[in-house]
Amino acid sequence: MAAAGKSVKKEIKKHISVKTSFTSPFTPKWGPLPQADMHFILKTLKDKLVSTGLEKKEVKVFRPWRKKKVQKPAVTSELVPQVSQDAQVQDSPKNGWTDVAARKQLAIGINEVTKALERNELKLLLVCKSVKPPHMTDHLIALSATRGVPACQVPRLSQSVSEPLGLKSVLALGFRQCASKEDGMFTDAVEAIRLRVPSVDVAWLQGAAPGVTPEDPVDVENEEEVDEKKGQKRKHESDSEDVTLQPLKVKKIVANPAKNIKKLKSS
Repeated sequence: MAAAGKSVKKEIKKHISVKTSFTSPFTPKWGPLPQADMHFILKTLKDKLVSTGLEKKEVKVFRPWRKKKVQKPAVTSELVPQVSQDAQVQDSPKNGWTDVAARKQLAIGINEVTKALERNELKLLLVCKSVKPPHMTDHLIALSATRGVPACQVPRLSQSVSEPLGLKSVLALGFRQCASKEDGMFTDAVEAIRLRVPSVDVAWLQGAAPGVTPEDPVDVENEEEVDEKKGQKRKHESDSEDVTLQPLKVKKIVANPAKNIKKLKSS
């Protein structure tokens, strides 16, 4: 029993808001990139960026945080022209990219690449393998597969590309589509890299990943026979293909034994 004269505090139960989330049965994966192709992609990118001269320059300007006392100039017959701080800042070298037109043809960073993919503006996507945590770039696999954009994960991409661009890190690099090949500054580099990009493994989008393979010439007379054979092969492949799903798991479930239901107020 509680002692007399002492008030007993009622225990107030806190409402715990819980969200139930399920794991996905599909596990999208980046295609394995051979070491020879990795060195070729990194060398091609670095040489192209150096040749274009694209770089971000940041010039730090010292600005005093205290206002200095204005000293009265001595009385002289000639007026001395005074230079303001704004004029000094304008005379200093400008900050920003050296070539704005070349910068507009690139999408740098995960956020910028994601927006460009959603708007169907990219023709090639390269992602750094050292991204931590790795799930930050998992959504790019499905986006690139549904948009038909060749994409791959390249080791040491940030180390080799960030230095010529004048950036601290480059976790994702995308090349935008141009109106014509002549306007594109990175067209030759993109065409060379596309041949080395492996296909993306997406179980629920089989055949959507773009694979760049040279097509064999077909005679006009045998076109109908080839089309019939291709149609039969597709039917057999669709019948035989089985998508293996992972077991569905529930991360957290909170029961409601009291069955508390909010009642609507009657007007």
